[in-house]
Amino acid sequence: MPKVGMQPIRRSQLINATLKAVDQVGMSDASIAYIARLAGVSNGIISHYFQDKNGLLEATMRHLMLALSDGVRERRAALKDSSPRAHLRAIIDGNFDETQVNGPAMKTWLAFWAFSMHQPSLQRLQRVNDRRLYSNLCGQFRRVLPQDRARVAARGMAALIDGLWLRGALSGARFDIKLALKIAYDYLDTQIGFIEPAKV
Repeated sequence: MPKVGMQPIRRSQLINATLKAVDQVGMSDASIAYIARLAGVSNGIISHYFQDKNGLLEATMRHLMLALSDGVRERRAALKDSSPRAHLRAIIDGNFDETQVNGPAMKTWLAFWAFSMHQPSLQRLQRVNDRRLYSNLCGQFRRVLPQDRARVAARGMAALIDGLWLRGALSGARFDIKLALKIAYDYLDTQIGFIEPAKV
């Protein structure tokens, strides 16, 4: 019988091992046995907590998405400036946080996107993540733009964030956070830059 309080420790241990395994060998070769070996546990422990590899990938993605959500929320909560521009920049910053652009995280996101096209539970998780980003962006753009323009600006920003992230992930080099932020900020300024600074 497992010790009281072991479940969160074991789950965290297995999620970290999954990130490491995907970074080392890719999702296809990151077998249950390989992940269990990295975590220093038996294969049965993974089945006990996650049922199968898809369950483990889903839990790992929920972990990364929570880190993303926390990163955005913490930046927005720390703002001294409540303008839409400040909130939009905080959302951008959170999406390029180190928790999202390190090697293991990026490789796992790429694997997740590929698997989500064929796994309904992962596809639902991806839709939730997409909607959250779009909703957060649109809510801020609507404070300073007409609704139709706000929607277009939010879709453009979401596409730009994903595109910058994807190009960085596929480059094989260390992700250039400063460059990604500069490009995203420039796009933001083209959308709301003509509005009086006091309003944005």
